[in-house]
Amino acid sequence: MYEFITEKTMPEYEAFIQSHPKGNFAQSSLWGKQKSAWIFRAIAVRDEKGAIRGSLGLLIRKAPIFPVSMLYACRGPVCDLDDQQTLGQLIQGAKELAKQYHGYVIKIDPDVSKENQAFQAMLESFGFRLMQSGKNFEGAQPKFVFRLNIQGKTEDELLASFAQKHRYNIRLAMKKGVQVKICGQEMVPAFTKIMVETGVRDNFITRDEAYFSSMLQNLGEHARLYMAFHEDQPIAGSLAIWFGDKVWYLYGASSNAHRNLMPNYLLQWNMIQWAVEKGCRIYDFRGVSGDLSEDNPLYGLYKFKKGFNGDFTEFIGEMDLVLNGFWYQTIKQATKAYQHLAKVRYMRQNKGK
Repeated sequence: MYEFITEKTMPEYEAFIQSHPKGNFAQSSLWGKQKSAWIFRAIAVRDEKGAIRGSLGLLIRKAPIFPVSMLYACRGPVCDLDDQQTLGQLIQGAKELAKQYHGYVIKIDPDVSKENQAFQAMLESFGFRLMQSGKNFEGAQPKFVFRLNIQGKTEDELLASFAQKHRYNIRLAMKKGVQVKICGQEMVPAFTKIMVETGVRDNFITRDEAYFSSMLQNLGEHARLYMAFHEDQPIAGSLAIWFGDKVWYLYGASSNAHRNLMPNYLLQWNMIQWAVEKGCRIYDFRGVSGDLSEDNPLYGLYKFKKGFNGDFTEFIGEMDLVLNGFWYQTIKQATKAYQHLAKVRYMRQNKGK
């Protein structure tokens, strides 16, 4: 039987997801704090000895104007992927929460490879359906990522495994005087400015300064802001999260000037070193395009991450359990229109900054 995690049982829940191979920062209450517009609720299922054997963290958000809510299990569940009984109980718990919050959909995008068709079929047996998506960044989370297995490997072994050009660029950055520092709140404005510059250059919307600032505050020791400097001037930066046995590269930016100094290569190397220091199993480069043709505008990002010798991974993708078809279709269309207008407005406001 499922149970809802309370303030009293939250430490036990956090310890479980940090220790589990499927644990993910997006399933943590720390991430729930970061997503201030959402309500975080968690469900657990225990074994016969009373220990947690499976969990599901959900972000719940009321739709603007409309009297219904979305329930989103980002990178959940955390359990044995073959345990249908536990998964079923977790979904029952999610349905009960949906009743409490007038949920119109339960959305899930599990940390599960597309090759695991049995898990997808299991979710479908509970009423979920796979959402159609393209090969770029259409979903809430990237469907295609690069993951580097670092378990038991030394820094020298990892460095030697990178593409020759990547090793050269890491050393070039150091030779040209690029310095990477772990920074705090004082460098958030500079990082945000470079993020905006990058977003306009590469045609994507980025977060604002308050969001990055609160991330460092809410995640504490689990988040790091790395900044690359040249002659004491910030020229690039990245935000990384460590949780359990993984480090994720979450955000990265570089100024239009000094890109020839290759600061992003050195930033990646520093974040990988953090993962090694923490004894992690995986360093996750996060999203790339699934369209691997060289004429794809996002091919450069793919090539950059591929050179660090990670594994190209395609996840199952987003799956929805629709609870109210009318509100589901209405909000889906409204959201699509809003996102398009928001992007147009963002680019107009920030172009030339």
